[in-house]
Amino acid sequence: MTDPHATIRDEVFRRVFGGPGESEPALRQAVAENVSVPPDLQLLITKIHAHAYQVTDDDVARVQAHYGDDALFEIIVSAAVGASRKRLLPALAALEEA
Repeated sequence: MTDPHATIRDEVFRRVFGGPGESEPALRQAVAENVSVPPDLQLLITKIHAHAYQVTDDDVARVQAHYGDDALFEIIVSAAVGASRKRLLPALAALEEA
């Protein structure tokens, strides 16, 4: 099975995690993988990866002053895209095997 969306999907991953931005690419990659996340972001990033619907305004406000709006947006998007990638790639592999 050939994934017709692989090229564009991989380009989105590359740009979100490594493209230019207000936050460091290494930080965006860390939150995407939920590995080596700075302690002040850990609660927010863990919630995004495990139970995104539980993220509250207070969770965001706790770190907003330190990171600022633009960098925090990039961090949150990276975590969400990383969490989706963690689910998507094994699902595509399972479909390939079926």
